[in-house]
Amino acid sequence: MSFSRRKFLVECGNGAGALGLAALLAGPARGAASKIAGPHHQVRAKRVIFLFMAGGPSHVDLFDPKPKLTEYDGQPAPFRLPDLERTAPGNVQRSPFQFARHGESGIDVSELFPHVGAVADELCFIKSMYSNNNAHTPATLELHTGSQTLMRPSMGSWIAYGLGSENQNLPGFVTICPPLTYSGQRNFGSAFLPATYQGTMIGTNRIAAKEARFRNIDKGALTTAEQRQMLDLLQAGNREQLQRSGDDVAWQARMASFELAFRMQAHAPEVLDLSSESRETLALYGVDDPVTENYGRELLLARRCVERGIRFVHVAHTGGRGGR
Repeated sequence: MSFSRRKFLVECGNGAGALGLAALLAGPARGAASKIAGPHHQVRAKRVIFLFMAGGPSHVDLFDPKPKLTEYDGQPAPFRLPDLERTAPGNVQRSPFQFARHGESGIDVSELFPHVGAVADELCFIKSMYSNNNAHTPATLELHTGSQTLMRPSMGSWIAYGLGSENQNLPGFVTICPPLTYSGQRNFGSAFLPATYQGTMIGTNRIAAKEARFRNIDKGALTTAEQRQMLDLLQAGNREQLQRSGDDVAWQARMASFELAFRMQAHAPEVLDLSSESRETLALYGVDDPVTENYGRELLLARRCVERGIRFVHVAHTGGRGGR
């Protein structure tokens, strides 16, 4: 049988996506990469909480002191400064904060974090990352996907694709109050991977975290049996379309997402319900303080998500109506 070039590329692309989808549907804790040879050491990490804090302090004020900044403080830079649109030329300025080495690793920690030094040996610092673009939108997209311009799966999508799901009643990747600016949903999208692996939103940064909810899982006045009957009818039509399309991976992902949404109606509300948390826990997360309540609530939701088997949780701190 002969293949055109276009047909060949389509078949190959669908095959790669179906590989991951089949693993997701096969059962918990099985990902597309489950048969690929693993690293030479035992993997202990099973879930990820990614705290994306836009507008945070510079790394040179936190964990990465630059001795040359102190040496040339108040003097012109000994090298040609890059031509940056938003940066006026000026003298070098050292960090105004003091650093101290902590732990057996001797990690430098700023005085801004008085308690972090106690756990320095439990942290891993990556200081080789950089971006050649100072604009917020492409830099944010590159941080999340590895590319400033191209459509690439987000970090959470790759994790969910590679490791599968530990809870078939909840999505493998959620994003809590994400921004809709700075490339928006591309930061937690799945690009060429099946849509099953894109981040499921819990609210946006335009609302307070206490108002954030999963979208499109409210069954309204219907009973569970009625909802199931409607979904069965819909899925029957989807199966017919799937047969006509030749097992198209996009239709498989759509059908899987409908089934997940149905199961989430019974399980997702409990994830967002903080009424079972003690006063002490709420205080530890700052939920009892108006200044920290919004972000503290997001962090507590992130913990509750990973406790229930969600692989990757993206927590955004980007300003907006949440008051962060």
